[in-house]
Amino acid sequence: MSPAQGGSSPGFARGRRLRSTPALRRLTAQTRVAPADLVLPVFVKEGIDEPVPIGSMPGVVQHTPDSLRKAAHEAAEAGIGGLILFGVPAEKDEVGSQADAADGIVNVALRRLREDLGDELVLLADLCLCEYTSHGHCGLVTPAGVVDNDPTLDRYAAVAIAQAQAGAHVIAPSGMMDGQVAAIRRALDGAAFTETPILAYAAKYASGFYGPFREAAEGAPQFGDRSTYQMDPPNADEALREVAQDLAEGADAVMVKPALPYLDVVARVADAVDVPVSAYQVSGEYAMVEAAARNGWIDRERAIVETLTAIRRAGAGQVLTYWAVEAARLLRR
Repeated sequence: MSPAQGGSSPGFARGRRLRSTPALRRLTAQTRVAPADLVLPVFVKEGIDEPVPIGSMPGVVQHTPDSLRKAAHEAAEAGIGGLILFGVPAEKDEVGSQADAADGIVNVALRRLREDLGDELVLLADLCLCEYTSHGHCGLVTPAGVVDNDPTLDRYAAVAIAQAQAGAHVIAPSGMMDGQVAAIRRALDGAAFTETPILAYAAKYASGFYGPFREAAEGAPQFGDRSTYQMDPPNADEALREVAQDLAEGADAVMVKPALPYLDVVARVADAVDVPVSAYQVSGEYAMVEAAARNGWIDRERAIVETLTAIRRAGAGQVLTYWAVEAARLLRR
């Protein structure tokens, strides 16, 4: 008699045995997402009195300094791992002066959060110039409109020192300039911040999934795009070279961005290195799920947890996600 007819066979596997109850599924889950694995990206804007909602990212706002402090306390209470800060200054110029100004919006916010929370949350400072420059590119621009790599490194070095002085636990350079990690490591060490780690956006792709972020950070390029310095989407081997270079220059951890369209890259990087690997679930990924859920096409909460699980399953130890606080609460149910 066949198994289908009620018989049995020593070789007949029944995978369903371990799926029959929620408790069994929890017990045998291979991949887990914990609140401490999650980092919340936050935007703080100078010169506003109330938080400003981001139309393309429901639930996300540009914070005032005070509302950011409240959000940070909520994040700490939820048990997430950290925050990564992005700033929107009131004034921009060609060289992004407000990025390293002592009274620049992110540096002020870092000082306040560090005073409030101490070491309860990891405060990561995104290091780039796109939010601070009048042209919206991630570095200095020549008269011919070309992003000038090496002079930009000097700006990154100055910004790194300012962010460390303001209280950042981790410096996270995202500009994708060649040599940026080495320049930042030298600057931090020279300013006596030898214990401040660098999380390198090592494999950051020139992605079509960044659109909502540009609304939130008000940092879209005023001309051209970022394809000459961010990675080309078809390339995976190049990501391993970029990661290896950043580690050789002194990175303590590395990141792949975006996450879901590059899970293969996340997996390859995680297999290749012995440092923490992060992945950034970017604004477009967030916006797609939110839009589909609002139309009733998907179960929103299940999709949130499923996407985070997929990123962790691919090998990311930490996930940067705009759902960090909400997801932490969902994971505790």
